[in-house]
Amino acid sequence: MGKKNKTARIVSDPKILLGKPIVKGTRLSVDFILSLLGAGWTEKQVLDNYPVLTREDLVAVFNYAATILEEEKILPRPKKAHSR
Repeated sequence: MGKKNKTARIVSDPKILLGKPIVKGTRLSVDFILSLLGAGWTEKQVLDNYPVLTREDLVAVFNYAATILEEEKILPRPKKAHSR
């Protein structure tokens, strides 16, 4: 399965949440779902509390986040000059 298929459930529409990436057919943003998991929610809790979501939607959220992070360039921070 190509990357495109893995993230096909994630869409962006400027008319919904100002264009934030969301799960298709919902108003649930990728960052919101990731924040729930980051706060300690289990996959089951997310799916139970948001029955519109499927396990495949969560996999698409993870794949979308992974794709974004793969493309992100990390630049070293300049060292601060020591002031005396």
